[in-house]
Amino acid sequence: MSLIKPDTLMSLETYAKARPEFRAKVMAHKKDRTLQLGEHVTLIFEDELTIRYQVQEMLRAERIFEEEGINDELGAYNPLVPDGSNWKATMMIEYPDESERRVMLTQLIGIEDRVWVQAGDFDRVYALADEDLERDNGQKTSAVHFLRFELDRTMIAALRGGAALAVGVDHPNYVAAVPQITGAMRASLLADFSR
Repeated sequence: MSLIKPDTLMSLETYAKARPEFRAKVMAHKKDRTLQLGEHVTLIFEDELTIRYQVQEMLRAERIFEEEGINDELGAYNPLVPDGSNWKATMMIEYPDESERRVMLTQLIGIEDRVWVQAGDFDRVYALADEDLERDNGQKTSAVHFLRFELDRTMIAALRGGAALAVGVDHPNYVAAVPQITGAMRASLLADFSR
């Protein structure tokens, strides 16, 4: 996938007009890229379209229209676009009750390093987490993490050939897995790999 360039973004005025339709398109697209792992962990597998939407929303919210500000946003968000041999995902730890969330974030330190994907019978590939900055402070983890799963060519070829795709997390205080990703989600994720 190619990185988002400033000249491919909509101006604030153009985006204001296009936003309802563009947002609906992105939300429909995200359905095929959102995976629930147990009750409290959600992965959103990012791609060029989801990140383009994030950038456009940030520019809109912050009223950024100058080149330097646009480049700063792209510098922050472009690293979240998969580059052909990996998946990149936003992981959210969600507990609706605030006091329970506070407790669980102390018990889930390191969970971001225990999220995995698996192609067929290959070894699990564990996430490379939070490469931009540290998101736990030794006493609690963050409710949001950014993950990268780097797959080698043989794994990608196996997935293209029909090998099972599983995703899970195996933290001592939180274990969940989806043993078989199928249908539209699988097709959407496989589209992230270079031909």
